[in-house]
Amino acid sequence: MSTTSLSACSAQSFRPGLLTRAATALAAASLPLLFILLWSSGYVAGKLALAHTGPLTLLTLRFGLAAVVLISLALATGAPWPHRASAWGHLAVVGLLMQVLHFSCIYFALQWGLSAGVAGLMIGLMPLATAVGAHLWLAESLGTRQALGLLGGLAGVALVVAEKPLAGAWPAYVAAALGLLGLVAGTLYQKRFCAHMDLRSGAGVQMAVSALAVAALAGLREGFAVDWQIDLVGAWLWLALVNSIGAFSLMFIMIRRGQAGQVARLFFLIPGVSALMGWVLLGERLQPLAVLGFGLSALAVCLAGGKR
Repeated sequence: MSTTSLSACSAQSFRPGLLTRAATALAAASLPLLFILLWSSGYVAGKLALAHTGPLTLLTLRFGLAAVVLISLALATGAPWPHRASAWGHLAVVGLLMQVLHFSCIYFALQWGLSAGVAGLMIGLMPLATAVGAHLWLAESLGTRQALGLLGGLAGVALVVAEKPLAGAWPAYVAAALGLLGLVAGTLYQKRFCAHMDLRSGAGVQMAVSALAVAALAGLREGFAVDWQIDLVGAWLWLALVNSIGAFSLMFIMIRRGQAGQVARLFFLIPGVSALMGWVLLGERLQPLAVLGFGLSALAVCLAGGKR
């Protein structure tokens, strides 16, 4: 075989590998940005949908559709299922914490007048609580650079809310705080007990448990009353397919690849993005300090994500 032929063969075998590695690296680098955009959009979609149905009914629709899609996908692709009762129980606990407690509290807060931006702000406090919890429970270390990044992100979150008074909205803020607690506890529990679950079957179990839990409450409290409008249908499909499946799958993937505290720091970017989406889509006012807070949070995430 000639040298030219060898060179041609080498080039043909090299280029696909190089392109594959480049595409893989690009996809990995884009995961945090995609996650932030998808997660932030959920507050706006939730606000739109809640004009046509109650929080528990909306969650029943959301979790139910997501469960059907995920379980069907798991069955069609031969995904592995948990082999022990304890594994099923751990998945159920994560679902009740991260889905039911988190979203039911956030949706009640939105229904009681909390803006999409401030809802994002409350959940944006997650990194500080998660990093502390991961240090105490999962023995994850917290370096100086990461600690400074957390403080900077917290300062950015404070700027977002600086011009939004708390007076008169305590029930909504208390509900949002409980939602934050559910998300933090669910994230740490997921990292501790469900880190190796299959995303298809594991998430399907979580969504099915969550749908059954909120359906029981929705029937008693809201009677499943729904005003079927195009806004509701669009928001429902977005919440179920894009947020419940897409955003949470990205979150679990990133938790597997890194520490829980590092993944949680991405939430410092969510308040500014949620406020911007609320301004564009819902007409909620975006204060100059919110823009400054978003910039500070972004800088903090870059600082916290650097090497120690």
